[in-house]
Amino acid sequence: MERLDRLLSSRTGCSRKDAQKQIKSGAVTVNGAVCKTIDAKIDPDSDVVEAGGHALGEEYIYIMLNKPAGYVSATEDRRDKTVLDLVPPELRRKGLFPAGRLDKDTEGLLIITNDGEFAHRMLSPKKHVPKRYIAQLDGEITDDAKKRFEEGIIFADGTKCLPAKLQTVENSHNRAGTVEICEGKFHQVKKMFAVCGLQVVHLQRISVGNLYLDGKLPIGSCKKLTKLDIEQIFMGKLY
Repeated sequence: MERLDRLLSSRTGCSRKDAQKQIKSGAVTVNGAVCKTIDAKIDPDSDVVEAGGHALGEEYIYIMLNKPAGYVSATEDRRDKTVLDLVPPELRRKGLFPAGRLDKDTEGLLIITNDGEFAHRMLSPKKHVPKRYIAQLDGEITDDAKKRFEEGIIFADGTKCLPAKLQTVENSHNRAGTVEICEGKFHQVKKMFAVCGLQVVHLQRISVGNLYLDGKLPIGSCKKLTKLDIEQIFMGKLY
């Protein structure tokens, strides 16, 4: 059992004080009846709670964002807009954070959630969940670059990346490639290409596991993931 004000706060992302105001105003119903008791005991698994005519969301939520350039992958930032600024009110929950990060100028698939265990499982290199990118480059991809990716790129400081897969994109004159990695070092894809003498001019993440960016999702927009979507993330391992 859980207090009504605490449940409302955790499921909507509002403060406990704001939750109590909503309850006292009569805007909250429990099983169809108005409830103004802020400490009413609620069973989240069986009781139907609505606020402002809308049912409260589940405890954990998983969101696909088609990230645009110009936003940082953080919960807050003093200088820049964050990806959480793009989450619409109906999908907001307390404790949301980006699961992993995309550079400020990188676009594409970013998953936002409030489930820390899920994020750890998805991001851990030991789980071998592949992340796929399309990179536009300032030069041509060579067979040597593909081989170096496959063997594991080594940075100047001695850091060695896990083996990755690099393929050229058709009709790109070898100046665009798809990259699969299963880890997320700082600026990793850009630095891997830099070791091969190439500069990334545009980068987009297109998938995590077998979950691909929805081609109908406008850039800067979000959608709630289904249970099937989440299962797809942990399929199609790189190794």
